[in-house]
Amino acid sequence: MDLVARLAEDPTAAALFFDVDGVLAPIVPRPEDARVPNETRAELRRLDARYELVACISGRAGKDAERIVGVPELVYVGNHGLELEPEAEEWATRLTTFLADLDWPRLEDKGLTAALHYRDQPDEQEARAKLEAIAAGARAQGFVARFGRKVLEILPPLEADKGTAVRRLLDEQGIRRALYGGDDTTDLDGFRALDGLEVSVRIAVLSREGPGALYKAADLTVDGPAAFLQLLRRL
Repeated sequence: MDLVARLAEDPTAAALFFDVDGVLAPIVPRPEDARVPNETRAELRRLDARYELVACISGRAGKDAERIVGVPELVYVGNHGLELEPEAEEWATRLTTFLADLDWPRLEDKGLTAALHYRDQPDEQEARAKLEAIAAGARAQGFVARFGRKVLEILPPLEADKGTAVRRLLDEQGIRRALYGGDDTTDLDGFRALDGLEVSVRIAVLSREGPGALYKAADLTVDGPAAFLQLLRRL
C-alpha cells in the first residue's frame, strides 16, 4: 500500500490502467451481461477528474468495453491493444473469413479478435478438446490462438498487446508513474509495460481460475472486483 500512497501523492503526473472483466466488472456466465457496478462507475469518474490519464485496456472491442464500464470520459483501448495498429483492418477481414466456417455456440466476434467461450458448456473437457482443434486451424492460417479463463482467443500475429498499448499511451503523454490492475494472463503484458517507471504499481485481482504467474508478478493482490474498488478509493 506504500506504493499506492506514493502514486496518489501526485495524481496529475500519474496514469491508471484497468482491465475490465474480472477487475472492474465481476465475471458472469454470459460475457454480454457483464456490467461495472454503479459505485465503481462513480469512483472511476472521481479518478478521471483527479489523474492525468485513466484508461481501460481490454480484450473486448473498445466500444464494447466502454458500454460495459459506462463512463465515456475514460480512454478505451480494445482487442488487447490491436486497435492502435496500422495493419488491423487487413487482419479483421481475414478473421471474418475464418469465423464464417466455425460452428461454436458462444462465439464473441470482436472485429479484430474473437473469443470462443466454454464456461457454460455441459462437458468442459470435451469443449476444450474441440477448441484445441479450432486453435490448430487458426494457427495454420497465421493467427495466434491462446487459452485464457474458460476461453479460446484468436488474434492476428501483430506485435501488439496490452503492454504495447500502455507504453504508447504513457509515452504520448510523458507519464512516468502508473498503476495497472488485471486478473488474467494477458495482463502480464500490462504489468511489464510499467518496468522502468519512477513509480509502478501492479495489482492482481484474485480469482479461482486466475494464473499464478500474474500473482507472482504483482506488487499487491486483492480478492475480487469488490476489494479492488476499495483499493481505488485510496487513490
